[in-house]
Amino acid sequence: MFGMIKNSLFGTTEETEYKMLSSETKDGVSFEVRRYDGAKYAVVSSEGRSFDQVTGELVRKLLMYIGGSNEEGEAMGTTAPIIITVYPRNDGVLSRRLVVAIRIPTSYQQNPPTPTDGAVKVEERHGMTVYSLQFGGFAAETEYRAEALRLTRTLGETAPFQRKQYFCCSYDPPLKPYGRRNEVWFLQEEP
Repeated sequence: MFGMIKNSLFGTTEETEYKMLSSETKDGVSFEVRRYDGAKYAVVSSEGRSFDQVTGELVRKLLMYIGGSNEEGEAMGTTAPIIITVYPRNDGVLSRRLVVAIRIPTSYQQNPPTPTDGAVKVEERHGMTVYSLQFGGFAAETEYRAEALRLTRTLGETAPFQRKQYFCCSYDPPLKPYGRRNEVWFLQEEP
């Protein structure tokens, strides 16, 4: 627990690198198109509880893992963003299934420590191209849904992105009171 707190309050945060493909403004809404390389992520999932009920618990599990709750006892440092994969229903309401992930720091990519919590898995994720919309404040399900709707309307019906899932991203520790950075990512469909 101490490792997790020390990591998030006093450690440096390694932000996931990406290649900016474009930065656009449409109908007064600015968004970016980015390309992320594949990498290893620590992942935990849940079914049956709502976004707001379970995200804090799942994020804590991942922060404990990277903070030293692993077989090697290795505090790895923090990365950003935390990525929450959500699965909206046709009416826009989020289903009760979600996956929370954090990229394993670069220096541990080749050989990540083994999680001690059976719910935490290490997985290799493929590279991806995303449409990204940034917004501030404290974000919960309502805010992410509103921003996802704004990005959907901005991109339009013909934009090539997956509609069965999207990503809710948070860059800041939970105790940061202002200047917060959140994003919604839509996965671009590959041609």
